Amino acid sequence: MPGPNHYDAVIIGGGHNGLTCGYYLASGGMRVKVIERRGIVGGAAITEEFHPGFRNSVASYSVSLLNPKVIEDMDLARHGLELKIRPLPYFQPLDSQNYLIIDRDAERTRNEIAKFSAKDAEAYAEFHERLEQVCDFLRTMLLKTPPNFGGGWRDLLAMAVAANEARKTGNVTQQDIYDLFTKSAGDLLDSWFESAPIKGLLGFDAIIGNYASPYTPGSAYVLLHHVFGEVNGVKGAWGHAVGGMGAITQAMAKACEEVGVDVMLDAPVAKVLTENGHAVGVRLENGEEIRSDIVVSNLNPKLLYTKLIDEDDLQDDFLRRMKGWRCGSGTFRMNVALSELPNFTSLPAHDPGEHHASSIIIAPSLDYIDKAYHEARLSGWASKPAIEMHIPSVIDDTLAPPGQHVASLFCQQFAPHLPNGDPWADHREEVADLIIDTVTEYAPNFKDAVLGRMVLSPEDLESKLGLVDGDIFHGALTLNQIYSARPTLGYADYRGPLTGLYMCGSGTHPGGGVTGAPGHNAAREILKDRKRGVRRTTPPLARKANA
Repeated sequence: MPGPNHYDAVIIGGGHNGLTCGYYLASGGMRVKVIERRGIVGGAAITEEFHPGFRNSVASYSVSLLNPKVIEDMDLARHGLELKIRPLPYFQPLDSQNYLIIDRDAERTRNEIAKFSAKDAEAYAEFHERLEQVCDFLRTMLLKTPPNFGGGWRDLLAMAVAANEARKTGNVTQQDIYDLFTKSAGDLLDSWFESAPIKGLLGFDAIIGNYASPYTPGSAYVLLHHVFGEVNGVKGAWGHAVGGMGAITQAMAKACEEVGVDVMLDAPVAKVLTENGHAVGVRLENGEEIRSDIVVSNLNPKLLYTKLIDEDDLQDDFLRRMKGWRCGSGTFRMNVALSELPNFTSLPAHDPGEHHASSIIIAPSLDYIDKAYHEARLSGWASKPAIEMHIPSVIDDTLAPPGQHVASLFCQQFAPHLPNGDPWADHREEVADLIIDTVTEYAPNFKDAVLGRMVLSPEDLESKLGLVDGDIFHGALTLNQIYSARPTLGYADYRGPLTGLYMCGSGTHPGGGVTGAPGHNAAREILKDRKRGVRRTTPPLARKANA
């Protein structure tokens, strides 16, 4: 008879997907243990005090992609989660006099874009509508398990269903889907617009978490990935979790506790235990072993398969693919404590204005973003980085002392590994100064207003949060790493190459962002296997021929 240290499921990693998966498994009657290496659950969705009296989201910094079904099923509002939609979607300062605003009010947006191009002002409405049609199709796929190419009849049926869903969208939307999955964002935006500001603003979404040029083929999909969400029923909206992103995972932790999930903190996992090709538990770094019927990983696939599982348990080709799993999002993350709001010369305001509560984009053109990428490839970082800044304290007074503020700076075009081999620690503060100087060019009081800061280079994101090469998505969202190829062909259904091993993290469909969808989908497949009383047998080529 299994002992008290034996569980139906052990989940490695207490990030939001691990918690989501644990909640659904426990709700389905399983005895579940979530094991987290840090002293707090949440993974990249956490809130910390980084300067006395100032708190903010550490890595993930805005909410939109969190699936409405997950929010409802876990009853996150009852557990304390409050989401606020930002009053203005985008503010893009361009120079000392010019700026662009994108509003949910179509007429205002049209007038704003017309300042730079009447043609673009007319084109934007159609572009937005067609993008939303593709998003509607994508939303139908988020909570569905991708088919495994080369699988059985269920996979063939799933492929037929997916093809039929795409067919129903119509010829124009089908072509748009194809373009968004294959084209570069630059080529796509160049075909729609002529003025630099709107292309730069929209193009920024294509490099969020994507270390690439906006002219890299496939970058249009990354743009799409960032606009399929919704907040409080408003499609495409981005919002703020009161208390920071940690409020999401703390609410999830409460939901998990309510259904009996056992959460273990300060417990780094050293190894997945296997017996005859079966995953049977984990060994912690302190030597403690925890046995289970199944093991579920919320980790980056590269970390799971190259660090926690013996090579002899994996087939050579599978291991080669996992070693080649492309990571590295080119992200440099900062939080700053401010004595006052940034006062933009293009739209001056000492008191909080609607633009302070928006997504502030410093990316005046596609050329600016492209140059930043190529500069980073050569020297390690861009001298003029692309930056998205949020000032959440404008709509959330729990984050900073009265009259003062916090700002999130999500900065792109920084090499995951410096070309000359230097550690990022040698240049972290230098680059942080550069980022602050870049913002100060648009808001001259910004530098003097900084009271303190939290600085996370790509290396820091890995060491602090387990984001391999600083990759916020647990793997690039390239055509060869999405849908049925995430994490690789044959294993898109959340089942790993060992019997009893499953995956529930952002390295599975539908990919990165705080969505909860991978955790939801993985739990469904696990419960399905449990109901059928089967444990998937090891695929023919999953283990070495001599194993």
